[in-house]
Amino acid sequence: MEATGKGKRGRKAGENAAPSSVQVLDRSLTLFSLVADRDGSTLTDLADQTGLAPSTIHRLLTSLASHGMVAHDPDNGEWTIGVRAFEIGNAFLRFRKLGTISRPFLKRLMDESGETANIGIEDDGDVVFISQIESHAPMRAFFRPGRRGPIHASGIGKAILSTWSDTEIARSLNGRTLTRFTRRTLDTLPALIKNVQEIRNRGWSVDDEEHTLGMRCIAAPLFNEYGEAIGGISISGPTVRIDDDKLAVLGPVVRRTADELTRAIGGHRPGEG
Repeated sequence: MEATGKGKRGRKAGENAAPSSVQVLDRSLTLFSLVADRDGSTLTDLADQTGLAPSTIHRLLTSLASHGMVAHDPDNGEWTIGVRAFEIGNAFLRFRKLGTISRPFLKRLMDESGETANIGIEDDGDVVFISQIESHAPMRAFFRPGRRGPIHASGIGKAILSTWSDTEIARSLNGRTLTRFTRRTLDTLPALIKNVQEIRNRGWSVDDEEHTLGMRCIAAPLFNEYGEAIGGISISGPTVRIDDDKLAVLGPVVRRTADELTRAIGGHRPGEG
């Protein structure tokens, strides 16, 4: 009897132990899904659906609310989906749409240029490559989807920067180390801004061996329905093929393709619309 009693006390202590971080995450996501499925949920509603104690539910919802994922109405006690969740959902739809719609544009750009064509988006001061059509040439550029690149040393990154004011660029990059990848990297703010001003004038950017010696990239920005740059489209290849004469020819081609893809996703350049 004594041994059995100890066993029961041991099991009870285990049951009351703090839940693991994975369990907390699982419970939080379950609650988030339940809140998202209804126009408003009370603690009692959620307790009935999950079997969790109202105090546990309140703690988890409060944490979600601190990140903007859910919101609480103190007047009726109901919990609803938060603004941040809406923003994340829109981001998924926007970039899923961009990745899907861009494929024929990337294919055409690769065919016209003979070089690898890429789509990238800006994220927290970096460029993230989300789609690519590789060149058929034996020596070619390759960016694995999901790879991050520095905004100051990539064609797409500088194309995006060209849509920002000099003040915005300085504020965003102030205090941030502009890593020097090659002797051609623009690793100071004045040099980068001077180059960005040139990009604005012609409408397309060049990564001239600034990240990798022997490789060049030509890019132009893509815009959403508000005229905001959300990413860019580019071609990348060896400098021996993308020489100065090719730059002058292919730059306008990339810019034109970017404008066509922008319209295809329902966007427009600033000042248009």
